[in-house]
Amino acid sequence: MAEAILEVNNLKKHFPVKGGLFNKQQEVVKAVDGLSFNVRKGETLGLVGESGCGKSTTGRVLLRLLNATEGEVLFEGQDIHSLNKKELRSLRREMQMIFQDPYASLNPRMKVGDIIGEPLEIHGLAKGREKKRIVKDLLDKVGLVPDYISRYPHEFSGGQRQRIGIARALAVDPKVIVCDEPVSALDVSVQAQVINLMKDLQKELELTYIFIAHDLSVVRHISDRVAVMYLGRIVELADKNKLYEDPKHPYTKALLSAIPVADPEVKREKIILEGDVPSPINPPSGCTFHTRCPFAEEICKREVPEFAEQEEEHFVACHLVD
Repeated sequence: MAEAILEVNNLKKHFPVKGGLFNKQQEVVKAVDGLSFNVRKGETLGLVGESGCGKSTTGRVLLRLLNATEGEVLFEGQDIHSLNKKELRSLRREMQMIFQDPYASLNPRMKVGDIIGEPLEIHGLAKGREKKRIVKDLLDKVGLVPDYISRYPHEFSGGQRQRIGIARALAVDPKVIVCDEPVSALDVSVQAQVINLMKDLQKELELTYIFIAHDLSVVRHISDRVAVMYLGRIVELADKNKLYEDPKHPYTKALLSAIPVADPEVKREKIILEGDVPSPINPPSGCTFHTRCPFAEEICKREVPEFAEQEEEHFVACHLVD
């Protein structure tokens, strides 16, 4: 088993909600509320859940684009939330991000060569002819024509823009890349191309991915392990085959039952969850899923379930798991 390159312990991110006459803090949005997991070197950890469950916030806190309210994120044993500005800048080379929207994440006033080459100059890795050579190599690596170096983002399709975003993330030779729903804005055929490109790059460059998405079929294709989030907490974490074939948590079962099946002859029972996702400002007591769980009992309302290993490498946070 590979060693952990990233360890997360009791990670929390709360956002204050201000209001009133003096704009004082009224309430707190508990976007991430106590995550503990690790990411192994060279693997892809999928992070899934409904919109608003805290996936993207988790990704940003892992890179310290947002500061944690509580807890620690250890990259190769070093807590990134304890670093000063100089130390953090050097860390940026090791951990990069691919953003969800390929249209908004690229500066429309910059040429492709400048977009991809900017990280090289910021970190003092290359400039001039050497920078241009590296940028052309990166464009070729992500399946684009090197001569595109002098074009602007508006001249490309969504899939091509996302390839440019991937090239920019690769420019500084990172070890970990947080992928925040990198294919959700693309057509299905283009999604497959980008996913296969990312898998090829991972093998070639020995990359570690944290792949955030809500499309469970895409997550199964690219991930080694999958963590399921609900209202700021992980409710289940396991190898992808274990999770998809034998889910333990009621929420995971409901998510998996909603995946479309291409064969019309195959009939599968769909689990329809009642009600809406509760507000992260005032989450339910005990197990936050108990208000929508068809199996909830009295203990679920009172006590927060422990996120514990139920089987080998299969972690679940549920009182009713046998």
